[in-house]
Amino acid sequence: MSITEIEQAITQLSPQDYSRLREWFEEFDAQEWDEQIERDALSGKLDKLAEQAISDYRAGKAREL
Repeated sequence: MSITEIEQAITQLSPQDYSRLREWFEEFDAQEWDEQIERDALSGKLDKLAEQAISDYRAGKAREL
């Protein structure tokens, strides 16, 4: 199925089905994001960012939200 076919099918959904699709996609997208962050963390891609954040915090460059 092509993107164009998917787009066309979405335009033909009932309001209820469209709502269900949106809810499903939000959950799907969030899960994909979580998995990507997990892979990046395990591979060390986030280490420099974490080190910088800890360094900034210890240097007093942080503030409470």
